[in-house]
Amino acid sequence: MKILTILGARPQFIKSAVVSSELKKIGLCEEIIVHTGQHYDDNMSNIFFEQLSLQSPKYNLGVGSGTHGYQTGMMMIRLEEVILEEKPTAIIVYGDTNSTLAGSLVAAKLQIKSIHVEAGLRSWNRSMPEEINRVVSDHLADILFSPTETSVTNLINEGISKTKIELVGDVMYDVFLRQESLSKNLNNALEKHNLKRGDYILATLHRAENTDNLDRLKAIITALDMLGQKFQVIVPLHPRTLTKLKANLLVENYRHVSIIEPVGYLEMYELEANSRLICTDSGGVQKEAYFHRVPCVTYRNETEWIELVSSGWNYLVEPTDAESIYRTFLKALETQTASLPTINYGGGKASEEIAKKIVSYKFG
Repeated sequence: MKILTILGARPQFIKSAVVSSELKKIGLCEEIIVHTGQHYDDNMSNIFFEQLSLQSPKYNLGVGSGTHGYQTGMMMIRLEEVILEEKPTAIIVYGDTNSTLAGSLVAAKLQIKSIHVEAGLRSWNRSMPEEINRVVSDHLADILFSPTETSVTNLINEGISKTKIELVGDVMYDVFLRQESLSKNLNNALEKHNLKRGDYILATLHRAENTDNLDRLKAIITALDMLGQKFQVIVPLHPRTLTKLKANLLVENYRHVSIIEPVGYLEMYELEANSRLICTDSGGVQKEAYFHRVPCVTYRNETEWIELVSSGWNYLVEPTDAESIYRTFLKALETQTASLPTINYGGGKASEEIAKKIVSYKFG
């Protein structure tokens, strides 16, 4: 059996690492990694692969950035060539990026079985490119590995056969447990940025719906600056977002926050683990906040991880008014995490279950 795993962004490489490790343990299939090149990431160096024991890609398609149509189209063209060359039994895609969509579409056109990890997540907002990507990939997939009962229900409600759906838990929790021991004695990030455990707030901001909308961008950064007048706020910020802030003359709106360059995976893990509050628009960071048992505020209109909100770990706020966002920050800081319920994201065995089910599946 030959499996082609299609990845395009750093989080997908991290998620795939635990599944690839389990596939290798079983030893009944050959896995080939394809990097579409969707995201060029300076942090994806050789050290990144070595630290996380990641398999290096056999193919790097080098697609790079561009409009959604251009990027997806170029991926499909180059992926088709790889699939025709390798003739895999099946392909694996992760999450909801353009790489996920391109892989799913090419597999369907070439009548290759496809496997979608993190299936069934829904924000119910079709204006998000990620929502389109995940919905289409789910409906094209032959095997759908879902992280939560809610995601399984979403798939069944959309008419997808129960026989295709497997509730396995969240591979990100597997990743978290794996990195917990690796990062236990790290203090480099705290020392580097002059931080003390539990004495600072960590914020991220990258989603296009926020960074490309001037009103939202101003509201979020102003609220963070208001928070920075009472607490130490650190923001690892992508250069593209910082450029937008400067281009729109918003420098005065972040005088009280510490903006730093993007950090590597292990450094981010350390910053999350030791923070007092996490503020973000990232789906992955929302979950990581919960794994670290740190309260979180998400400045978005919706989230795929609704159980984080309903259980009280995550506070959702519409990012249109700085004062409203700021009040939500203050409310989240009062969270008594010891009294909050535990959420079932699996027992850290999702990747093991996925690998077992892949090699036992009868591909026709």
